[in-house]
Amino acid sequence: MVGVEQLGFDFGTAAPRRLVRVTPAKLSTWTSCPRRFRMAYLDRPSPPRGGAWAHNTLGAVVHNALKALFDLPPDRRTPDQAVALLNRQWKSEGFRDVDQATEYRTRAQGWVHEYVSALDVDFEPLGVERWVSSPTDRIVAEGRVDRIDHRDGELVIVDYKTGRHVLTSDDARGSQALALYALAARRTLRKPCRRVELHHLPSGSVAAWEHTEESLARHVRRAEEAADEIDLATETLKAGGDQEVLFPPVTGRQCQWCDFRRSCPEGQAAAPSLEPWALLAP
Repeated sequence: MVGVEQLGFDFGTAAPRRLVRVTPAKLSTWTSCPRRFRMAYLDRPSPPRGGAWAHNTLGAVVHNALKALFDLPPDRRTPDQAVALLNRQWKSEGFRDVDQATEYRTRAQGWVHEYVSALDVDFEPLGVERWVSSPTDRIVAEGRVDRIDHRDGELVIVDYKTGRHVLTSDDARGSQALALYALAARRTLRKPCRRVELHHLPSGSVAAWEHTEESLARHVRRAEEAADEIDLATETLKAGGDQEVLFPPVTGRQCQWCDFRRSCPEGQAAAPSLEPWALLAP
């Protein structure tokens, strides 16, 4: 049961503390570059974004195919059906040309076929693309989870990955997103949740971590600290603060693939631009 302190109430003050709503994407954007955060979440109208990235297109297609697979009855969740769903979802935005798109479509077909071949498709996940949410003392952490399994009486957070690098247990342990999903899932679904998994389809590997209350608390503290910074900067901006001081750019290699690169002179100067297909696995 959630205590009153988790809902943000402080009976020693005149009004309840306002909780800041955050998602892992917002927190990640803020910590990587406050200017990018401002452009993405505060500026209206938002500055124009760059075009599609091929690796993002590829990841979205695979995610959508696996979501659609679990919408089917268990006896239809076959590897061939997964490939058919991927073909139905396929898009070619961001790829260099038809030949490159065809190559990666073939790769993705192999990934989902092998993944589903090794999967127990008779089980029913408790959530697929499920929105979960949980308050803490200072924030409401929320987000959409790729898949939530129920194994041996506990929830397991499953996150699909299609990037170029094979992932390790350190990646699972250090993922703030997975930790916040575990916290939010156990409150939303009222079941314990400690295990988080990164399912890397290109390599067929699973990187897992079993969180403790202490490790989850560390992730929550970092999220709350970032949320406090976001809230302070946002409220100060509303009061007439200088946006360049409150939301400074953080430059580096990440400027190569920033969606708002065209609106950021500092980012353009920090790193050369990339072709939209440059971040695909070789």
